[in-house]
Amino acid sequence: MPIENLARSDVVTATTDTEVQELATAMADESVGSIVICKDSKPVGIVTDRDLTLQVIGDGEHPDGITAEDVMSTDLCTVDHDDGFYRATELMSEHAVRRLPTVGSDGQLSGIITVDDLNELLADEHQQLAEVVQAQRPPY
Repeated sequence: MPIENLARSDVVTATTDTEVQELATAMADESVGSIVICKDSKPVGIVTDRDLTLQVIGDGEHPDGITAEDVMSTDLCTVDHDDGFYRATELMSEHAVRRLPTVGSDGQLSGIITVDDLNELLADEHQQLAEVVQAQRPPY
């Protein structure tokens, strides 16, 4: 199944010059744990709630004047929206990430897939498999 069928298309994005206070507010308002940082509709980084916690609060920094560019992960790993479920899990494992922005062939952001999304999909698949087993089991 292509990732584009699983990924969320309503990605919260910002630019590199967005201040961290605005990022934190957007995360709270949108109930998300990350914001994809884009330039010309192409993902160039990601800021997570963990980044804000460790790099701003944990370092004792005052958030005024600190921008997404100061705290974002720039070694961004993305997955092609045509790639499958297994490719996404492989990339998450290889790069030790929980979130993968999805991109089209032009490199533009098309969505995001998270470990939570994949875990939910697997839980649904397990439930369906359990129903098959239950339907075929003889009565006791």
